[in-house]
Amino acid sequence: MKHVMVCVTQQKTCDRLIRYGHGLLDGQEDELFIIHVAPKDFKILGSSEEGEALDYLYGKAIDYGANLTVLRSNNILDTLVDLVGKNQITHVVLGQAGQVKNEKGLITKFGEKISGQAELIIVP
Repeated sequence: MKHVMVCVTQQKTCDRLIRYGHGLLDGQEDELFIIHVAPKDFKILGSSEEGEALDYLYGKAIDYGANLTVLRSNNILDTLVDLVGKNQITHVVLGQAGQVKNEKGLITKFGEKISGQAELIIVP
């Protein structure tokens, strides 16, 4: 059984990641988890239109039959690692590091922490 976790950041770019994660599912027992973790002091999706962004993610979760989790945390890495364990995640889908300078280091650390638990898949 696969438990696929798709980590999203921005509402308009997340569809391709969710679609990719959904494509990894093999059967009805497999589960898709859409996860967004934002620092406590930032807007939840980096947008002043949080309600619209949450509605968008909620709609995508319904479209793909996924579980949606939106959290605030000042320790994003540990929060994601905890979610991998809590949800028995087998595959994690992330978008390739882009604008954030330290994001690449975060992805490497995340991969190291979940090694042996889940496969990390970076989507360009």
